[in-house]
Amino acid sequence: MKIAIVGASGAVGQEFLKVLEERNFPIDELVLFGSQRSAGRKYTFRGVEHEVRLLAHNDDFKGVDIAFTSAGASASKEFAETITKYGAVMIDNSSAFRMDPDVPLVVPECNAEDALNHPRNIIANPNCTTIMMVTVLKPIEELSHITRIHVASYQSASGAGAQAMAELEQQYRDLAAGKPAHVEKFAYQLAYNVIPQIDVFQDNGYTKEEMKMFNETRKILHSDVRCSAMCVRISALRSHSEAVWIETEKPLDVKQVQDALAAAPGVVLQDDPATKTYPMPLFTGGKDDIYVGRVRKDLANDNGITLWLSGDQIKKGAALNAVQIAEYLISK
Repeated sequence: MKIAIVGASGAVGQEFLKVLEERNFPIDELVLFGSQRSAGRKYTFRGVEHEVRLLAHNDDFKGVDIAFTSAGASASKEFAETITKYGAVMIDNSSAFRMDPDVPLVVPECNAEDALNHPRNIIANPNCTTIMMVTVLKPIEELSHITRIHVASYQSASGAGAQAMAELEQQYRDLAAGKPAHVEKFAYQLAYNVIPQIDVFQDNGYTKEEMKMFNETRKILHSDVRCSAMCVRISALRSHSEAVWIETEKPLDVKQVQDALAAAPGVVLQDDPATKTYPMPLFTGGKDDIYVGRVRKDLANDNGITLWLSGDQIKKGAALNAVQIAEYLISK
């Protein structure tokens, strides 16, 4: 297996290296690619140093079996043909192709088999908040069809990349020293604050991030479900969380839902109010699974269930999900 990582120097690119090593992914040859800024940097993988090559329109992807790409939508669109022209399967972490009808959008716990039909040799990795939500909702969908979702996300700085994480840490240091906080990656100071905007606003008043949750959830679950989202940036460093309200066709009891979640792949039930046991970003960072708790009946809806979830945005929300797609392809 010859594997490529595009965007190797970014937060997700670095996570790819960690996840591939942790999971002992079958690799005979690894090649790293990046922008002009990161070309020439060196990273160690399984004890061997690899130098980042400049991503260019050439034959560097000849012989590559799988390319994990995380360099942004514009780069994915520009280089997709170059990456795939010799047969490499491009598993893309950007938003570039997610809603294209001939590109599968895959969360392995939900719709792994969709990955087998990739006529353009491109498979899209969903948005991080969508990945985490559908992983938890899939076992509930199997109990009764979910017709409506309301969700509020609590998204960490990691969702905006490595530089955003560094900016948040620097803001806290500056404020503690009595200096003004430097703001570049976010619309406002994030330290000691929450920002009710992620991505750009659309004509309907929702942000692009919120519309991703509406559209991607339907595609992954092959469902007519409607999802109304409010996506909020918070000052956690890593791991996103979500408060989710769902309505099902038939009423479900809490024990049913908890049992289904406890048995679901990629999900850990952490739900004991008596001992104040529930998921938090403080503890879900670096973990593979999505943690879920606070499962209870929705007091405003007879067919409603509400829950809380938290998971590592860089790991399951990005790199791990892509690697799991590749593992599924290899297994088939």
